[in-house]
Parts: sequence; structure tokens; C-alpha cells
Amino acid sequence: MISSLPLLPPFLPLLIGSIAAIFLRGHIRSAIMVLTPIWGALQLAGLEHGMYWTMEFMGYQLEPVRVDKLSIMFGYLFHVAAFIAVIYALHVKDTLQHVAGLSYAASAVGAVFAGDFLTLFVFWELLALTSVFLIWARRTDRAYGAGLRYIVIKVLSGVLLLAGALIFIHQTGDARFSEIGLEHDGVLSLGAWLIFLAFGIKCAFPFMHTWLTDAYPEATPTGTIFLASFTTKVAVYALARGFPGTELLVWIGITMACFPIFYAVIENDLRRVLAYSLINQIGFMVVGIGIGTSLALNGAVAHAFNDVIFKGLLMMTMGAVLHMTGRINGSELGGLYKSMPKTTILCIVGAASISAFPLFSGFVSKSMIMSAAVAEGYDVVWLLLLFAAAGVFHHAGIKIPYFAFFAHDSGIRTKEPPTNMLIAMGIAAVACVLIGSFPAHTVYALLPWDADYHPYDVTHVLTQLQLLFFSAMAFVWLNLKNMYPPELPSTNLDADWLYRKLAPGFIVPIYHSISEVIRKLEEVAKRGIVRLIKNSYDEEKKQPKGYFAQLWPTETMVLWVALLLAGILILNYI
Repeated sequence: MISSLPLLPPFLPLLIGSIAAIFLRGHIRSAIMVLTPIWGALQLAGLEHGMYWTMEFMGYQLEPVRVDKLSIMFGYLFHVAAFIAVIYALHVKDTLQHVAGLSYAASAVGAVFAGDFLTLFVFWELLALTSVFLIWARRTDRAYGAGLRYIVIKVLSGVLLLAGALIFIHQTGDARFSEIGLEHDGVLSLGAWLIFLAFGIKCAFPFMHTWLTDAYPEATPTGTIFLASFTTKVAVYALARGFPGTELLVWIGITMACFPIFYAVIENDLRRVLAYSLINQIGFMVVGIGIGTSLALNGAVAHAFNDVIFKGLLMMTMGAVLHMTGRINGSELGGLYKSMPKTTILCIVGAASISAFPLFSGFVSKSMIMSAAVAEGYDVVWLLLLFAAAGVFHHAGIKIPYFAFFAHDSGIRTKEPPTNMLIAMGIAAVACVLIGSFPAHTVYALLPWDADYHPYDVTHVLTQLQLLFFSAMAFVWLNLKNMYPPELPSTNLDADWLYRKLAPGFIVPIYHSISEVIRKLEEVAKRGIVRLIKNSYDEEKKQPKGYFAQLWPTETMVLWVALLLAGILILNYI
């Protein structure tokens, strides 16, 4: 069956589905949207490893489609994510969201199969252009502002990527996107750093991450599922392809894994808690890429695969809560297990997965990264990763289900979300359990690098169970002692304090000072012009005065024009 399908670029089935969604309506559109990711996955199964549709452009060899183990793994992941997200969004009667969602998925697939810099840049920018509509589709002032900030940052990332890519292409004479690294000299080093920063922005590096925590919580309940699945994972793929073994990434990653914990614990908006948690999980992946061994790289991409599913599941449960109650702040929720028991159970499955409970998906990938850190002598990194893992359990494993479904009874009585949302969450929950219970036959079978790893040994299981047990005890103790940060209606600033508070504090006074100087210069200029006019006119005789105010004969004007032309010619010659 697969071989009989016409061979298409991997992104094209999803793009065709998005175009079809423009013109189709009702059940036909729903059916086409569900079938599109399946068609795309079947297309991937028919691709052999190698380069496809190569062409020459301005003397450079372009490779729009490169198929290898790394790209094919992310290709399957994005089709699974698109399939789940489409099912979750079937109840939405919004053409904009349907078209943007599938186009966004197509852009992500195109990016991970891009074999050259120019193709990568095209899909890199399409990721930004298509995804921003999932934010604007909520149609609120906050969403509009967040979308504008989001698109500006994403365009900046694209500009940096293009500049770095052009330097690399010019200096090396090769447009292929392969391992880059940071160990270069001269102009080539500049190009490598520009590309590194471009990837870092979309990967939500520290101080470059506020676009994520700002925009994702403002998207529609269904749009957030798409957003959490693609952009950052494309960036993780790009780092794994371009900068494996770059030690700087170890320290960037450990910072990403640790600092969001503090913000997530005090955050009231539960979707924003998950946005911080997303940065935390990406930190684990970046550490693995920075270590650079086969085990670490496998752990990084396996965790990216699992994160799309379990983080998507948590985002879907919170989206269901928002859809059914119109609220998402922890201070306004609680007691929903009484009227949303199925959603509660599915949320707990997602929480167990992200917390890396044995037999759940997070355990089989997160432990690979931590084992690689120990094997390579990164003892401090391993300890910090333990701290980060405990923090994940606090803010995502416990806080999300506890404050949404348990805690105090908010008095909200609703019902379960639409059936399609429950089906999508159920698929993700089953995947979390299957991957965690049978990793060798699921995610491990797709890993790009050769590495023999068995997660279920006594040391790994006991270490993780102890960590989870003591983290749970700490949460219970802090809660009983009323020392756990309360859920309060508030806005928390982190790195965005630089442009929301600090920058206005000194830029606004400078602006006013410059404006005042310009105003005074304008007044001086106006007074000078008025004085010049008065001095050029005789009020008593009612006529102009002075040589330049007189009427000149034609021959005098011709002379002046000739002199001016001569002056211009002389200056041009010089």
C-alpha cells in the first residue's frame, strides 16, 4: 500500500490538508483534517534515507528534503502531534484555526527535513507566520499584543538565521545544513554564533524565553496544543543537528531546567505554569545535546518526543478546563474532579509522565540524560538535574492537578468537555503509558544513534521513587504549614522586566529630554526665520530690501545657473 502512494515532499500532505480546510465545511472538512496526518505518516514510511528533489540555485546545491534517522524521528513525532491536536480541535468551527494549525504543522515538518540553509530559513519563517494566527485567533486585546511581541521575536530569529547562513554559505561555498559547532575563526565564527542565537531564541534560552511564557497562555485552548508541539521541538532538532557536543549548551540547558521552577511555583495562570514547565523540560534536552554522546543525544531527542505527548496532554486538560469553565487561574479553580472526573484522571496521567514516574514516558527518556551526565563526569550537572526533576514534580506533577481539580472547592459545577477532546486526551494518555512501559518497542526503536540503554534497573527506579516520594512529602508539609506560595491574582515578571520596567525607566526620560531639545531648536529656528523675513522687507516703503530681494534680470539668472552647474561638475569630477 505504501509503495503505491505517489512520493511527495513530507510537508506537502499537511499543507494540502490546510488548503482543503479553507474550502471544505462540516464533517467532510473534519474527516480530511484527521486523515491528512495519517496520509503524511504513510508518505514518510515510503521514504528511503537520502536526499530528494535536489536542485541548483545561484550556483549552490539545495537539498529541500534530507531523510535520515534524526529527521524521520521528528517527522513521525510531528505527524502524531498533528493528529492528536486536530482531533482535539474538531469541535471548533473556526477556519482560521484549522488552516493555521495544519499549515504550522507542515512548516515544522518541512524544517526538520530541510537539508540546506535556505530551505531551513523558508520553513523557519513560515513557522512564525502560521503560528501567530493561533494566538490572534483568541481575539482579545491581550492575545493581539502577545501575538505582536511573539512575531517580532520570531522574525528576529529568522533574520539572525539568514545572516549567519549567508556568511556560512559565502565562506564555505556550501549551502548544506549539517554540523556547525562554535569552533571557528574570523567571519565564520560570527556566522556560527548568529545561527546559534537564532536557534537559541526559538529554543527559549534564558533571557530569550519571554515570548513563550507571554504568548502561549494567550492562545486559544486548541491553538496552545499546536504551539506546544512544534516550534521549540524544531529548535531542539536544529541544535541536535548543528551543535551536538557544544559544552556551552550543558550550562545553558541546566539554567533552563532550574530557573523556571521558581516562577512556575508562584504563577497563578495554570497554562503559564505549563509554559514555564515547557522551558524546564527543554532544558533537559539542551543538556543532553551539549553532552553530545550517543546516549545523551538519544535521551535529548527521546525526551523531545515524549514531551510533545505528555506536555500536550497536560495542555489539553487545562484547555478543557478553560473551555468548560472560562477560567484558568488556580485561585479561581478547585473541586472540578466532582464534575470532570475523566479529565482529572487524564491530567494525573500527564502529571505522572512529566514527573518521570516509572512506567510512564518521562522516566524512560529523562533517565537517559541523567545517566549520560554521570557517565561523562558532570556530577554538579547531575545534582542540578535532580533538583530540576524534583521541581517538575512540584509545579507540574502536583500543582496542576491539585489546584485545578482538588484543593478548595470553588463551587464550579460543569461537565466533561466535548467527546473529541476526551478522545485526543485519551490517545495521548495511552501513548504515555505504552512508551513508559514498552520503550524498546516504541520511542527507542526510532532513536537515531546507537546506544544500549535499559531504564528499568534497580538504581534508576529506586533513585526516582525516592526523589518523587520526598518531593511529595515536601509539598504536603509546606501546604499543611501554609508555607506553599498561595495562588494569587497577579502578574509575575521575569526577564521581560528588562523591557517592561527597566527600559521605560531610562528610555522615557531620554526621549522626553531629546524631544525638549528638538522643540527648543525648532523655536530658535522659527525666530531666526521670522527675523530674516523682517530684515528682508521694508515696512515703510512696502517693498523688499537687500540685493537678494531684488528682481534679477534674465542674464543674471543664467549666469548663476551656469556657475552652479560648473560647481556640481567640478565636485563630481573631484
